[in-house]
Amino acid sequence: MQPPAAAEPVRLPAPVPSIPFGMPPRRRPDSVPESPVVEPAIPEPAIPEPATTEPATTDPAATEPVVAEPPVAEAAVTGPVAAEGPEEAVPPSDPAGRRPAEPVPASPESGSEPDEVHPRMSEDDAGQRCSTISASSRGVSSELDASEPRPSNLDLTSGALVRRSRRTPVTGWRRGVHRLTGGILAPGESADEAHRRELVDRVRQPISGDYRIAVLSLKGGVGKTTTTVGLGATFASLRGDCVIAVDANPDFGTLAQRVPQQTESTVRDLLAAAPRISRYSDVRAHTSQAPSRLEVLASERDPAVSEAFSEDDYRRVVDILRVYYNVVLTDCGTGIMHSAMRGVLALAHALVLVASPAIDGARSAAATLDWLQHHGFGALVERTVVVISAARPGATNIDMEAVTGHFLARCRAVQVVPFDEHLAEGAEIDLGLLRPATRRAFLELAAMVADDFATVSGRHAAGRRA
Repeated sequence: MQPPAAAEPVRLPAPVPSIPFGMPPRRRPDSVPESPVVEPAIPEPAIPEPATTEPATTDPAATEPVVAEPPVAEAAVTGPVAAEGPEEAVPPSDPAGRRPAEPVPASPESGSEPDEVHPRMSEDDAGQRCSTISASSRGVSSELDASEPRPSNLDLTSGALVRRSRRTPVTGWRRGVHRLTGGILAPGESADEAHRRELVDRVRQPISGDYRIAVLSLKGGVGKTTTTVGLGATFASLRGDCVIAVDANPDFGTLAQRVPQQTESTVRDLLAAAPRISRYSDVRAHTSQAPSRLEVLASERDPAVSEAFSEDDYRRVVDILRVYYNVVLTDCGTGIMHSAMRGVLALAHALVLVASPAIDGARSAAATLDWLQHHGFGALVERTVVVISAARPGATNIDMEAVTGHFLARCRAVQVVPFDEHLAEGAEIDLGLLRPATRRAFLELAAMVADDFATVSGRHAAGRRA
């Protein structure tokens, strides 16, 4: 019989060291939490730790001595530490131990956020926050201080911000190429088209008040009335304001016959209705309008009655028209000593002197300038535009450069209007039936006259300030 086996010694578990009351449990630094999201622990009231860790007696039967624990790494602490105050704990989900960015309190003096970054932010969070603040401050312009300087080189005009394509050509082979390719090839406008657009811009200059133009000639049959209608129709077709031509010829003027007749009223009828005129339609009832929007106020058909049209009558007519029309043209008679001529010259801002490309026509125009110069109208002579209108086709033996140079030395500009069959008919004038060269001549004439608009507008502004 075998002897009984020795009993296996019983191994007792190692004693668990006691933890002082109030300290958090110890964890290994390399431990990884099971869940990446850990709710921050609610801070507990701080409880003072025992004053000593050594036992109060040496009795062997007493409790085991408390062994001081080594300091726990800051990254391993998951609970609040009572000794560091009520500061919130760092979530353990961030392996680097960084704190989230805390809101920066607003400054009580300025009411806006301070520019400096909170000292507890990390460098990455601080840079991100600065970018956010800069973007928000750029987006809200109303929060900027009015005393801060604004950038002066910021150009918000359409020419600087809009990328415009080339203008569509309207004439010539460029227009044909543009149409055949469906707009894929855009050669752009030619130099001639660009020059025409520049002339149109000059004609459309704004006017402060009204601008009065007197068209005269001492010699009949040189195209004075034709020039009045052509110039007035060009202004009316290109400008958006109202343009009117007044027939002040005492010798049975034919201005009203150059436009479609819409009324039998004359200047006498307009003066008779003057007390009842209070709007544009009241004046429009006494005028005829051409397709170009040019309006014409006819003179009297009876030469005996028209002779009584005096300076005072003309001034009263102009006082009515200047309220509703920006450009007023006057077709004067051949008699410069006519009673109404004194009012025409006294009220005119510019003078268009019409002459023919002949020796007698040039001498007659030069004599007119001499008379104006000697009778106190020297300023009007300086703003005169001379028109040399060809009444017959073909070239002449007159040296046109010498004639042009003579008038340029005394006047502001000279314009040559070539012969045109449509003008020579003596009937109603339609700009669409004129030759291109004739239309261009009237356009250049209108641009020359319009160059003086700014001067008159400046005088009007100076008079209002005075």
